[in-house]
Order: sequence, then structure tokens, then C-alpha cells
Amino acid sequence: MATAVVVQSMVHTIVPRELQYFLFSRIRSFFSRFSNEMTMVVDEYDGFVQNELFKAAQVFLAAKQSPLIRRIRVSKPAKENHFTLAMDRNQTLVDTFSGVELKWVCASRQVKSGYQVHHCHSSRVQYEVQYFELTFHKKHKEIVLGSYLPFVVSEAKSMKQGKKTLKLHTPSFDRVYGGPLSDAWASVNLDHPATFETLAMDLELKKVIMDDLERIVRRKEYYRRVGKAWKRGYLLYGPPGKGKSSLIAAMANYLNFDIYDLELSGLRSNAELRRLLVATTNQSILVVEDIDCTIELQERKSKSRAARKNTMSTDYPREDLTLSGFLNFIDGLWSSCGDERIIIFMTNHKEKLDSALLRPGRMDVHVHMSYCTPCGFKLLASNYLGINSHELFDQIESLIAMARVTPAEVAEQLMKSDEPEVALRDMVSFLVNHKRKENEEVVEVKICQCQFVQENGGSGKENGSCELIEK
Repeated sequence: MATAVVVQSMVHTIVPRELQYFLFSRIRSFFSRFSNEMTMVVDEYDGFVQNELFKAAQVFLAAKQSPLIRRIRVSKPAKENHFTLAMDRNQTLVDTFSGVELKWVCASRQVKSGYQVHHCHSSRVQYEVQYFELTFHKKHKEIVLGSYLPFVVSEAKSMKQGKKTLKLHTPSFDRVYGGPLSDAWASVNLDHPATFETLAMDLELKKVIMDDLERIVRRKEYYRRVGKAWKRGYLLYGPPGKGKSSLIAAMANYLNFDIYDLELSGLRSNAELRRLLVATTNQSILVVEDIDCTIELQERKSKSRAARKNTMSTDYPREDLTLSGFLNFIDGLWSSCGDERIIIFMTNHKEKLDSALLRPGRMDVHVHMSYCTPCGFKLLASNYLGINSHELFDQIESLIAMARVTPAEVAEQLMKSDEPEVALRDMVSFLVNHKRKENEEVVEVKICQCQFVQENGGSGKENGSCELIEK
């Protein structure tokens, strides 16, 4: 026994892990010839796409208890009351289904693949690939494929929906090529309180968006029947402070979808964009913020690579991020690599967007986030002050109808006092001053325009109008 322990320690220390894996696989293969057992390997990824069965097995097995398990991974995300459990590597769990004994083993192996960029130099890196091994008697193959594995997927889906915590994902640009697809995004818990009930926007527009989202969720077979990818594109446009981010959070809470926040300015090529998009999960919202200014997408033209030759190593695969490449991922063949997805574009200047982006199929629904309305004010007053009526409401609503104030500005005023009377009187003063400033700015603009006409020899009619405006 002592000799066996020493030999095992020497093997793990001296023999490379790749060679260990090769030798042990050969030994298992030799003895399997004399066994009645069959082993199915469930890899984490099937090419570019994440293996649904692997994720289901992770959730399903985490809920199982077995005396054979000696090591488990435990985590507790912030603001959650439950612990997340997972099988550790090289652990075994035995499950029983319809009298059939099934043995699960969690395993991993090292793979050399991809590039990692560090200080303008690239190098090949290793990363760990996880997989499950499911072993059972050969005669139960039909039961496992026909009943047990569908049961695992169904049970895992129910478990995830029951305790799903929404996530906000952001790209890990330094790990896009240096590891598995699961490392392409880093995530935190999404604990945004926005809902459609608390959203200060036009009631009719709110109902249109909610009805559209419900149609998307229940139309899986419809999209398949008409030959379209199961996705929907939204464009949210309008000046800052109109509630675009709050609307996205409300949509995520309403659908129970994760959010992937894609920053185009950090991408270096179409290949990186492709890898990030295929790493997103189903039932998710992809957000592209400030698409009009985050990156200069050249309309179907390749940029010169000579200007960037000194910034990247020649060993690193390199191409430009182009508009044609971006559109291919939104509406082309790659757009079908996933189901039940919402793509939301945000901009402050709709007129700056390329016409190729605006057409249906890419941006299906255009939502103009306008200034605060009387209806929006009432909802904000109810949320922040807890009141539904007041003698000052009529005056404030008439001022809001004339003044151009954002919901964020109104909310900021309502938060300045816990007393409704004080907060509403401050709101009246704010709106009156805001309207006065707007009028002064309009007069200044018109006077400047008149001076420009006069200096450049405008017509008598224009000069007469200028004199009237100045008076």
C-alpha cells in the first residue's frame, strides 16, 4: 500500500496531465472490452454552441445527494438567500431511474487552444474543459436516451426557473480567445428594481411594448413555421435621462431574461463579435449602447490595416469590425444561433444611424423615449411620495405639458423632500424656472439667427421679422 501511494504521488508530480489522461483512457478502453457497461460523454460545448445537456446535468446533479461525493463546490451570490452547489472534479454520483442504476462522474481535461494578448504580444494558452461521464449497463441504452436524459433536461429547467437570479453580463475582452466560451463574459447579479408598474412612460406605449414581448415568448412555433430566427430587435432613442436603461431593466424583470451589455468600442474584429454572440444564452437580452458613437462602423468597406500594424503582433489573427459583419450577426446566418432573444439598440441621435440598421428584421420596434408627460408625473409622484392626488397636481401637469423635462429630472426633484407639500411646491418652482430658461434660450437662438441673416444680406421680409423678434 505504501508503494502504491508513492507511485501514485510520483505519477501525479512527474507525468504531465495530458499524458496521464492518455494513459488512463487507454487503460479504461482496454478493460471496457470485457465490461457490459456503456459510458456517454457529455461535453460542455458542442463546437461553438453550449451543450444544453451539460448545463442541465450541472443543475440536476447539484440537487442530488450521494455518499460517494467527498468534495462539492459551494458559493453564495450576493443578495441571495440560498447556496449554489456543484460537483467538483473527479467526483462520482449514483442516480436511479426506473430501477436502472446510473453513475455520473464530473471530469476535466486541459486543452491548448486560442490566443491571449498581453502587452501587444500573443501566445497560445491552455484552459480547462469540463465534461460529465454517464455510465450504465448496455441493455438500458434506450431507456437512458429516450426517457432519462429528457427527464434530466426537464427537471433542470424547472429548477432554474424556480430560483433563477438575473445576471448582467459584460465582455471579458482579454479572455475572448484565451479560454472556453463560458469565459467570454463576466457577470454580476442584476438587482435592478425597475418594473413596468413603476416605469414613468406613456401608458399606451407601455402596453404596446408589454404585448409585443408576450407575443415573442409564446410564438416559438410561429417563428419556426414562417422561417424566421426567434428574436426581436428594438431601438430606444431620445435624449439622455429619458429612462432607456430603466426600460431595459423592466423588460428583463418582466421576461426573467439575463442582460448582455455589449460594448462595441472594445471589439477588434468580426471574429471577436461572433465569439461573444455565440457565447450568449437563450432567453436573454443583448444591449448595444450608444451605437451611433461607440464605434465607427465602415459601411461594407475594409479599413486600412497598415495603421494598426504596430499595435498588434502579427501572430494574432486580425481583421476589422465592419458594418457588414455586424449586420450579419444581427440578421444573417449567425443570428439563428440561439432562440428567444431580444436585441436592444440605444442611441441619443437616431438620425446618425446607417439606414441599413433601421430596417425591419434588425430594428423591428422603434421606441421614442420622450420627455416626462402628465401621466408619467402622476406615476412618479405615486412612487416617490406615495400620493395619487393633490391640489397642486393640475398646475404641475400644465407646466409639464409645456416644459421639456426628463423623468430623471422630475424624480430628482421629488426626492429632495419626504413631505409631499414641500416636494410639490419645489417642483412648481423648478418647472417655472425651467420654462423661463427655455424661453430665454429660444429668444437668444432667434436673435442670433436674425443677426446672421442681416450680416449676410437677407431679404426685407426677413429683416422685418428680425426687428419684430428683437423688440
